[in-house]
Amino acid sequence: MELCTHLNQISITTTETHVCPECVKLGDRWVHLRLCLECGHVGCCDSSKNKHATKHFHRWKHPLIRSIEPGEAWVWCYVDETEPGELIGDKLVPLAG
Repeated sequence: MELCTHLNQISITTTETHVCPECVKLGDRWVHLRLCLECGHVGCCDSSKNKHATKHFHRWKHPLIRSIEPGEAWVWCYVDETEPGELIGDKLVPLAG
């Protein structure tokens, strides 16, 4: 498994936002939500029509997102293309493996 080299960029681990603001502006729907762990941007996932989380990465180069879906805590690094672990509270717990 590849190691993530961006874990030191985690600044934000939770959010009170539970909508994709960009989809709301467009009047569109989303499938799942992702949180940028560097700036706190909330965007829709790649299964959604607009893919706002990935568009945010391409624009700002913030490498780490997490799922903010209920019961999910996984983290994804766009740059290293790896899932380095899960955020439990504000601690990253590496995946067993």
